[in-house]
Amino acid sequence: MSISLDDLSAAAPEGAEAGTLFRFATAGSVDDGKSTLVGRLLHDSKAILADTLDAVARTSAERGFGGEAGGVDLALLTDGLRAEREQGITIDVAYRYFATDRRSFILADCPGHVQYTKNTVTGASTADAVVVLIDARKGVLEQTRRHLSVLQLLRVPHVIVAVNKIDLVSFSEEVFSSIAEDVLTVASSVGLAAPIVVPVSALEGDNVVELSERTPWYSGPSLLGVLESLPSTDELESLSETPEPFRFPVQLVLRPQGGLAPGLPGEDFRDYRGYAGQIASGSVAVGDSVTVLPTGRSTSVTGLDGPGGVPLSVATAPQSVVLRLADELDVARGELIAAAGTVREVSQDLYSSLCWLSPKPLREGSKVLVKHGTRTVQALVRAIGGKLDLDSFSLEPASSLELNDIGAVQLRLASALPLEPYALHRRTGAFLVIDPVDGNTLAAGMVAEHPGDSEDERYVI
Repeated sequence: MSISLDDLSAAAPEGAEAGTLFRFATAGSVDDGKSTLVGRLLHDSKAILADTLDAVARTSAERGFGGEAGGVDLALLTDGLRAEREQGITIDVAYRYFATDRRSFILADCPGHVQYTKNTVTGASTADAVVVLIDARKGVLEQTRRHLSVLQLLRVPHVIVAVNKIDLVSFSEEVFSSIAEDVLTVASSVGLAAPIVVPVSALEGDNVVELSERTPWYSGPSLLGVLESLPSTDELESLSETPEPFRFPVQLVLRPQGGLAPGLPGEDFRDYRGYAGQIASGSVAVGDSVTVLPTGRSTSVTGLDGPGGVPLSVATAPQSVVLRLADELDVARGELIAAAGTVREVSQDLYSSLCWLSPKPLREGSKVLVKHGTRTVQALVRAIGGKLDLDSFSLEPASSLELNDIGAVQLRLASALPLEPYALHRRTGAFLVIDPVDGNTLAAGMVAEHPGDSEDERYVI
């Protein structure tokens, strides 16, 4: 579902439902002002405690920020690591929480350096929206193209492009319009829905929280206004004509010994068997027919227990619940309980798009671990179908993937998994590639469609 500035302007004044949670992340190239923008959002929305602001002001003064006139380095509100403060850059993802009268926010300030692109993938993977910053003096750069490609791969619901430092180009409408056209061209090239583009000055505060009189040619909402109005992933799901089917990765099997079962007055624990986890997508109700994968056995739901054993009749994503089933099946951690009649056959052949996040290159024949949902299996890299050329946005032949490469990779799994295309199932179509030696994360992966029977037909990213 694509949202434009016109859609936001025509929306009801109250925007998104008050009190809803919205997750967003920042991305961009080095020195585009991501941390300063986040600090400005926190400062101007009055989400900073007085003692925190005083501490930042003292540190800013010690560093000589703002010259004789003084001032506050708003980037210090998010750059908390000592190395970040010393170098004046963002190294790790910084999470911050704040709220306005209209909704609550979780934001992730991501690094801009190429070597930290993996942190951007981390921050964007669970985001409802990503704000990509562009320096108005520099325009669209290679890192901008890389980030937009990653966001398309991750199927981030909303992409907002903030053309920052508009004050340093004299609030030029021509400069903004040129960059906006370039952004739309790149977005179209990678298959990304048209982003919302907003001119801002993080340092001065123009169009961040309040609309600026210095950009009379801009008729859209402020950046905060956009964030307050966009529907979250869960809200989009509820509005969808084709909601995602029920998916429930089992995290823990509950089989207590002795005492009474929670939510089941008078029943002995010996009669209680439940499967705990978080609903990944869809909803489930008592009486629904479900299928357990990878075994493929079917049964029905006889009970739902919420936190504290409170019985529920219906549960929806992303609730954490305990499911009780009609049949005593051999269900273990890592298996998937899904709505009956909505699942594909399990497979050991995994066709995927990978964002390679390790300095250690990936080559054909490598042995890795694949973590899908709550299950981890061994895997072998059978083929590398190519890597994405960020200039032409097409796959070019490749024998390996290096740090920050985006490529098409075929994996052979030691055990079959219920694989679903990421394009259709964002939560259950994602997986991680892990180093079996040291346990480090090597790549973020998205399940791709099977290429078909033709050997010459490449699966696309």
